[in-house]
Amino acid sequence: MPILISLKVSIIATIITSILSILIAWLMVKYNKRNGSILEAIITLPLVLPPSILGYILLLIMGNNGILGKIFYDNFDISIIFTWKACVVASVIVSFPLMYQNCKSAFQNIDKRILNAARTMGASELKIFFRLAIPLSYTGIISGLVLAFARSLGEFGATMMVAGNIPNKTQTIPLAMYYAVERGDTSMANKLMLVVVVFSFSLIYFLNRWIDKRRDRNAEN
Repeated sequence: MPILISLKVSIIATIITSILSILIAWLMVKYNKRNGSILEAIITLPLVLPPSILGYILLLIMGNNGILGKIFYDNFDISIIFTWKACVVASVIVSFPLMYQNCKSAFQNIDKRILNAARTMGASELKIFFRLAIPLSYTGIISGLVLAFARSLGEFGATMMVAGNIPNKTQTIPLAMYYAVERGDTSMANKLMLVVVVFSFSLIYFLNRWIDKRRDRNAEN
């Protein structure tokens, strides 16, 4: 069950992260030319914050008495905290900077002359985004997707703070492994470790193979 919960959380979190990261990265590259902006610092902050601090901040925001959590709880009787939804939120927050940085770098590497040529020919910004920017950047986007998914799969600290360790509900692989080690169940811990290591290695390995093939193909052309 921890494996299924982790996969569900990671897949949903990666979908949300990819949409947000692609859109925000494109807007930042297009309109914000300074890497030292406050907004840029806020976006990348989860990369440097300790997971426990990040989890506590999310707890203050999403708790039933928190800034956003109270609105959902009082008006819609929806509690986000200590549910699988909290796992998704935590995974989105910690994986977003990785996806964002990959997308931003990919967009920055696009030859601006191509985009400007499309504009002079009357192409709308929406058409330029979907028909030029995305196709020209998809190698970086896919790399970001893989890293974001792997980061979501391994998320522990923030998830522990906002979702707890509820079997068959919020118990992801990292949480299940931690408590298996704590109670001395090395057999279960080894199995979970093997699943994560093999899966993560496979993701990175095939991503690198794919990137190398793309690079070789481009070199031939």
